Amino acid sequence: MDEHNNQTKIEITVPMAIIIAGIFIAGAIVVAKGQNVAPVSPTNQIEPVSQSDINLKAVDSGEHIRGSISAPIKIVEFSDPECPFCKRFHSTMKQVMDNYGTKGEVAWVYRDFPLDSLHPKARKESEALECAANIGGNEIFWKYLDRLMEITPSNNQLDPVKLNEIADYVKLDQKQFTDCLKSSKFASKVQAGIDDATAAGGRGTPYSVVISASGKKIAIDGAYPYESVAQTIDQVLAGK
Repeated sequence: MDEHNNQTKIEITVPMAIIIAGIFIAGAIVVAKGQNVAPVSPTNQIEPVSQSDINLKAVDSGEHIRGSISAPIKIVEFSDPECPFCKRFHSTMKQVMDNYGTKGEVAWVYRDFPLDSLHPKARKESEALECAANIGGNEIFWKYLDRLMEITPSNNQLDPVKLNEIADYVKLDQKQFTDCLKSSKFASKVQAGIDDATAAGGRGTPYSVVISASGKKIAIDGAYPYESVAQTIDQVLAGK
């Protein structure tokens, strides 16, 4: 706690105390169930993680990539479409791509990491994303993802009907999309993303890994703000 916070006095009324206690209890329930949901970091400094602790599947050209695969920095994001922090980090990554991707310095790689115990709807939404990619290609995948992140209320509240509405919004063939989603043909691919995230050290979402041209890896565990991510990118570009 900084000096300013030490000098700040907050009067807590009885009703407010009850609310605060409820928040702590809710948090305890989540922890008791073994859920580690990555929060927005309270600091601006991204702490490096030993490369040996990050067992990440190599990026290939067939993945969901925004930007050039030949970019010197790749950011692999493991995401849950119902996670509110993922929604926030999605906006951060769009800003990263506006400032670094357009110069060919960063590529954004998206991988599935739905957290079933917290967001039961997220797995099917991840399958919908894979269907969009399969039917419409990489560009349509990103349009679908952008729209999904834009309209979802998060925390398992998206009406499943919206998945077809998004498909229509990005001009996918409705029958193809519906058939794909009903078939669960990409269920194994979504599970592979979950397994990959876990092997790479992911315990909550969003979980991202920055990969330099030399193969150095830095984990971004949580929805860090743009300034923190940009600082890490600048350091990697400078060879630090």
